[in-house]
Amino acid sequence: MFNISAFWVVFICIAAIIVIIDLNITGRISVKPGIKRSLIWSGVWISTALLFNIFIYFFAEHGHQKGLEFITGYLIEYSLSIDNLFIFLLIFNVMSVPAQNQPHVLKWGILTAIVLRVVFIVAGVSLLNLFHPVIYLFGIILFFAAYKMAFGKEQKIDNKNNFLIKFIRTYCNIHPDYAGTKFFVKHNKKVFVTSLFLTFLLIESFDIIFAVDSIPAVIAITRDPLVIITSNIFAILGLRSLYFALSGLVNAFHFLKYGVAVILFFVGTKMLLSEVVTINTELSLGIILFCILASIILSLIKKRAS
Repeated sequence: MFNISAFWVVFICIAAIIVIIDLNITGRISVKPGIKRSLIWSGVWISTALLFNIFIYFFAEHGHQKGLEFITGYLIEYSLSIDNLFIFLLIFNVMSVPAQNQPHVLKWGILTAIVLRVVFIVAGVSLLNLFHPVIYLFGIILFFAAYKMAFGKEQKIDNKNNFLIKFIRTYCNIHPDYAGTKFFVKHNKKVFVTSLFLTFLLIESFDIIFAVDSIPAVIAITRDPLVIITSNIFAILGLRSLYFALSGLVNAFHFLKYGVAVILFFVGTKMLLSEVVTINTELSLGIILFCILASIILSLIKKRAS
C-alpha cells in the first residue's frame, strides 16, 4: 500500500501533464476543433481519470471504498459539468465570441476554475469539520439546485447586469470589439479591456455558482479531501475538449438536466438523512449511473423520434 502523499504526487503529475497537453499542444490549433477530434480527446481524459481510480482502488488504504467514492464523485461532477457547458455555449452566443477565440477563453476559464474549486472544497470540508450541522444547509442547497434545474425557467445570460461586468464597465476602459485572443489592449497610452475578457468574467461568475451546487454534492459521498479534490479536478480537466464535442450535439441531451436534478435530489437526501440512514457508496453509485444512463437513453429516443 502507498501512503497518501504518493497519491497526491501521482495526481499532481497527471494533472500537470493533462494541462500541458490540452492547453498548450491541442490549444495551439487556430480553428475550433471538430466533434470527432473533441470526442477522442474527451475519451483520453476520461480514461486517464479511470486509470487513476484503478490506482486508488488497488493501492490505497481502504482502496475498495475510496475507489467507489472516487468514481461516484467523478460521475456527479462530470454530469454537472456537461450541463454547465451548455451555459458556456449560451454565453459565447450572447457575447458573439468568434469560434477561433473560444478555446482561449476556455483555457483560462478552466485554469481559474481549478483554483476556485480547490479553495471552495477546502473551505467546505473545513466548515463541515468545525460545525457539523452545516451538512443540513448543504442538503437544502442541493434540493434548491435540483428544483431549479428541473423546474426553473430556461437560463438566460444577462451580460449587462452581471455584477462583475458592471464593475469592470464602471471602472475600466472598454474596447468595443474583439482583439484576437487578447484580454487587454493598449491604445493612446491607455489600457482597454476587450470583449473577450468580459466573456471570461461572465464564465467565471457562473462557475462560482456551479461550485456552490457541485461541491456539497461530492461532500455527500465522501469527506476524504483526496477523493473530493481529485474527482472534482479530473472532471474539470479536459472540459475544453468536451465543450467542443457537445457544442455540436447540444440538442441531443434534452433530458440530461432532469437526470442531473434527480442526482442532486438524491445526494441532498443522503446528506440530510446521514445521521439516521446510511446509504452505502455502492447503492449511491448505482443510482447515479442509472440516472445518467436513463437520461441519455431517453434523450436519444426523443431525438430519433423527432
